[in-house]
Amino acid sequence: MEGILKLVIAGLLFLVALKLLALKLNAGKTSSIRGLGYRQKQTLFTPAERSFLGVLDQVIDKQQYRVFGKVRVADLIEPNPSCNRSQWQKAFNAISAKHFDFVICTADTLSPVCVIELDDKSHNQKHRQQRDELLDSVCVDAGLPLIRIPAKRAYHLKEVNAALSGHFGAGEAVLAGGENVAPQLLGKASPEQVSKYQKLSESLTAESTELQVEKIRETVR
Repeated sequence: MEGILKLVIAGLLFLVALKLLALKLNAGKTSSIRGLGYRQKQTLFTPAERSFLGVLDQVIDKQQYRVFGKVRVADLIEPNPSCNRSQWQKAFNAISAKHFDFVICTADTLSPVCVIELDDKSHNQKHRQQRDELLDSVCVDAGLPLIRIPAKRAYHLKEVNAALSGHFGAGEAVLAGGENVAPQLLGKASPEQVSKYQKLSESLTAESTELQVEKIRETVR
């Protein structure tokens, strides 16, 4: 009986020693991470992303849609259910660390309408091209439209509207240079005001985005 008691005590001491060793190792990892320290980034978006967001906010009808930036792919898309857990996990891992630059959702249910990627020069690199091919394929599988737009320092309403027009109903986006009319600006305008807007918009294509929008607003007041 005494021998069994000694074995039990020895086993408990061994388990305690293992627990203490594990805590020490974890503490070492945490100390190593904290030793490097952290700092806050100055901005959420790059200059090109911020410029594009400014135009995108003006193009989208805010009563119907909302724009979100830097959304994790796995927050919008997931692998199909599978009995093979390993296969599912592999598919999930392929997208878990990636994000979309912008996501446009419906304002009421926040259902994704489309996602947008701004492609800069880094997308010419082989590993970026492989990433792009993966996202293209994943979005096709999921039935989620992915729009690719070249990254620039500045954007105009007309070109952004043209890129989005295939994914929205008629009249749901601003077109600063002509065909579609923003409902939030012209929804209550008279035929004369609409005609005046269309003539005015033809002369604004070379002006800045801010000036374009302000003149359009003045037209329909």
